[in-house]
Amino acid sequence: MATARIEHLVTSGTFALDGGVWEVDNNVWLVGDDEEVLVIDAAHDADAIEKAVGGRRLVAIVCTHAHNDHIDAAPELADRTGAPVLLHPADRELWDATHPGKAPSGELSDGQVLSVAGTELTVLHSPGHSPGGVCLHAPALTTVFTGDTLFQGGPGATGRSFSDFPTIVDSIRERLLSLPPETVVRTGHGATTTIGEEAPCLPEWIARGH
Repeated sequence: MATARIEHLVTSGTFALDGGVWEVDNNVWLVGDDEEVLVIDAAHDADAIEKAVGGRRLVAIVCTHAHNDHIDAAPELADRTGAPVLLHPADRELWDATHPGKAPSGELSDGQVLSVAGTELTVLHSPGHSPGGVCLHAPALTTVFTGDTLFQGGPGATGRSFSDFPTIVDSIRERLLSLPPETVVRTGHGATTTIGEEAPCLPEWIARGH
């Protein structure tokens, strides 16, 4: 039985890629109990995230992908807490653009299982928004953390470097829409949704393209 709970923090900063800079609000997700916790996407504000951790043992800092707005606070949070930073190796080039000379602590791989507070999260490699994008499925919590792979209303953006629209559609179809329809989709930005709400929209996404 799952003992973990999900906590949510919104942090603000900038996203920079291909010479552009945009103001963004990011969802930071914490999964854990009163003793230990896992952070998904350490975005923008190490102080605020450390406060949300609240002295609990930080098991890991998991990066759903390596766009700067999802990883900019990760090394500082790791230095403060001793927690490892985990990233899929296909996103290492993007990571190095933000944190040159500061490697992640470890790698994520498809099918890898992370455990915190008696709850398992399975890594689902979901390229498209970036080559090393991942989602984290926590069936005991009826939740999947999708980073920027899937949002309420459609796929993550694929109009910039390192991204590809057909690839993200395949990732969503094969890795996410096969999950139970009641699965709550907790995204990297904006509102939550469910697999059941998004699944019928796939033909429209494909027709619209990105």
